[in-house]
Amino acid sequence: MHSTQLLMTEGSISGKMLRFAAPVFIGNLFQQLYNVADALIVGNFVGNGALAAVSATGNLSFLLISFFVGVSIGAGVVISRFFGARDEEKMRLAIHTAVAFNLVTAALLTLAGTTLTPWLLRLMGTPEDVMELSVSYIRIIFSGSIGMVMYNSLCGIMRAVGDSRTPLYFLVVSSLLNVVLDLLFVAVLSLGVRGAAFATILSQLVSALLCAIRLMRTHESHRLVLRELGFDREMLGLIVRYGLPTGMQNSVIAIANVVVQSYVNSFGTMAVAGCGAYSKIEGFAFLPITSFQMALTTFVGQNLGAREFGRARRGARFGILCSLASAELIGMAIYLAAPYLLGAFTSEPEAIAFGVGRAKVCSVFFFLLAASHCLSAVLRGAGKANIPMLAMLLFWCVVRVGFLSAVMPFRHTIDVVNWVYPLTWLLSTIFLVVYYFRADWLHSFEKEKQSA
Repeated sequence: MHSTQLLMTEGSISGKMLRFAAPVFIGNLFQQLYNVADALIVGNFVGNGALAAVSATGNLSFLLISFFVGVSIGAGVVISRFFGARDEEKMRLAIHTAVAFNLVTAALLTLAGTTLTPWLLRLMGTPEDVMELSVSYIRIIFSGSIGMVMYNSLCGIMRAVGDSRTPLYFLVVSSLLNVVLDLLFVAVLSLGVRGAAFATILSQLVSALLCAIRLMRTHESHRLVLRELGFDREMLGLIVRYGLPTGMQNSVIAIANVVVQSYVNSFGTMAVAGCGAYSKIEGFAFLPITSFQMALTTFVGQNLGAREFGRARRGARFGILCSLASAELIGMAIYLAAPYLLGAFTSEPEAIAFGVGRAKVCSVFFFLLAASHCLSAVLRGAGKANIPMLAMLLFWCVVRVGFLSAVMPFRHTIDVVNWVYPLTWLLSTIFLVVYYFRADWLHSFEKEKQSA
C-alpha cells in the first residue's frame, strides 16, 4: 500500500514543502469557497440583515473556537517531532492523548459557546435589528462544535506525519456538501440563517467522521485505536506546553477583533454587512499563508526532531518567501477587483462602499500579514510558541485596542478602524524578524533536553 506519510527530513526542500503545501492550499480554497457560499446564499436569498447577523458572529465564534484549535496545534508539533525522530511509541502516545484531550475540549466549547453567546454579542454592541438572528445562528454553530474541533485535531495528526492530501479529500467532500445543504435549507426550505448554521455543522461532522474512519483503518504508525485513547501525563504536558501559547495567541487576536467588530458595529448594519462580506474575500489571501504556515510548522518540527538544523533554516526561508509573494499577488487582485467582488454579496451601495474601503487599505499590505503568520509558524515548529504569543498579545491586542480607544473618540471614521490592521501587522513583523535573526531558535529542543 502506498504510504500517505511524508518524511520531510530528506530530499528536495522545495519539492517536499510544495508537495505538502499544495493540498493544503486546495483544501483551504474549497473551505473558503463554501464560506463565501454561505454569505452569498444568505445575502441573496435572505437579505442584508441576515448577512449582517452572520457577519457579526464571525469574530465571536473565532474567539471561543480559536483557543482550542491553537492548543491542538501543540499536539501537531509534538507528533511531528517524534515522527522526525522516528520514535513511534511516543508518537502514538501523543496521538491518543491529543484525541482524548480534544474530545473533552469540544464538550467545554459547546457549553461555553451556547451559554455565553447573548451576553458576548451585546457586549460587542451588535445592532439590535440583527441580534435575534445572530444569537440563533451562533448557538447552532456551537452546538455542533465537536465536528470542527475533531476535524482540526484529526487533520493535525495527518499533517504532522506529512499527509496533507487525505485532509484535502475530506475537505472537498465537506465543502461541496455544505453548499448543497445551504441551498436546500436556505433557498428551498427557507430556514434563513438557521439553515446556514445547520448546513455548516452537518458538513463539519461528516468531515470529522471521515477523518476518524481513515485514521482507524490505516496500517501506518499514526493509526488511531479507540481503546488506546487516554491521557499520558508527559504527552499532555508537552501538548499543553506547546499548544497553550498558540491557543492564547489565537484568543488574544480574537479578543482584539471582537473589540474592532464593536467599533464596526457602531457604524450600523450596512457597515457590518460590507465589512463582513470583505472578510470573506480577504480569506482568499489567507490560502497561501495558511498553506505555508502549516508546511513550515511540520517541516521545522520534523527536521529539528531529526537534528537537521541547516535544512530547517533553509526550509523556513523558502516557505516564508513563497507565502509573502503569493499573498501579495492575491492582495493586488483584490485591490483591483474589490467593487465587483463586493457586488456579488449585496446590491446595497452603502454596504459595498464600506467593504471596498476596507479592501483598499488592507489588501496592499498582505505581505506583512504573511510574514507575521509564517515567522510564527517557524517558531512554533521549533517549540518557541511563547514568542509569537508575546508578539500578538502586544501588537494585535494591546496596540490595536489602545489605538482605537485613543483615536476613535476624536476621529470616528471607518478609515481609522481599517488602518489599525496594517499598522499592527507591521509592528508584529518587525518584532518577529528581529527575533528570528537574533535568537538561537534552531537549537531550542536540544537546550530543553540538556536542561531537563
